Parts: sequence; C-alpha cells; structure tokens
Amino acid sequence: MSFDRAKYERLFLEEASEYLSEMSQALLALEKDDAFAESVDTIFRLAHSMKSMAATVGQDDIAAFSHALEDRMQVIRTRGSLLGANELSLLFRALSHLEEMIRSVEATGPSKPPAADLLMALRSAEPDEPPTLGSDH
Repeated sequence: MSFDRAKYERLFLEEASEYLSEMSQALLALEKDDAFAESVDTIFRLAHSMKSMAATVGQDDIAAFSHALEDRMQVIRTRGSLLGANELSLLFRALSHLEEMIRSVEATGPSKPPAADLLMALRSAEPDEPPTLGSDH
C-alpha cells in the first residue's frame, strides 16, 4: 500500500483552513478577554495540530512556524495572561502570516518561508521589545 501524498496534502489544506478559522475566532474572543483560558487553550491545541499535520505532509516551514506559535501559547498558558500591549497584535500578525503560508501551499505547493522577524518575535520572551538580531533563537 503506497502513501498517497496528494490525498494527505488535500486533507491538510482542508483541516488547516478550519483550524485557521477557529484560531481567528479564539483570538477575537481573547481580544475581548472573554473566556481567556479557553481561547488560549484552543489556539495552543490548534497550533499543535497544525504543526503535526504540516510535518506529516512535508510542509516543514509551516510546522516550524506553528511550533513557535504553539510554544508562545504555552508561555501565555503558564503565565495566565498576555504580556504587554503588543502581544495580542503579535498573535494576530502570526495568524495572518500562517494564513499566507497556507495560501502559498494552495497556490504553488511549497509554503512561503516564515518571516524571520515574526518567528523571532514569537520566540522572544518579551513581545514589547524588538528581538535581538543574531540571537540563537
């Protein structure tokens, strides 16, 4: 029995679209501070699922970016709050970039690479401070 990569890529794109929509709804709820823990958990879970699915179909850039978002959500879960005024903006930018990456897969097959500055910001401990260039992250 052979691995039908095209079938799994279609499934990935269908699921990714649903996940992006759910993440967007959770971010909007987070923006209003409605059900904070539930919204954070939802985004964390969906980022984790996106990472796993992307890795399965060889979309390593999407997997890496989703992993950074997942890690960021874990920090927020542990802390129990957003850190600084810019963190919500960072999360919206990350979701928008993830949507662009998925759209590039739909259009051309390979994902566009993750924006290095956004990836560094997700990995940064302080969202209100610009990431330091040349860091190991």
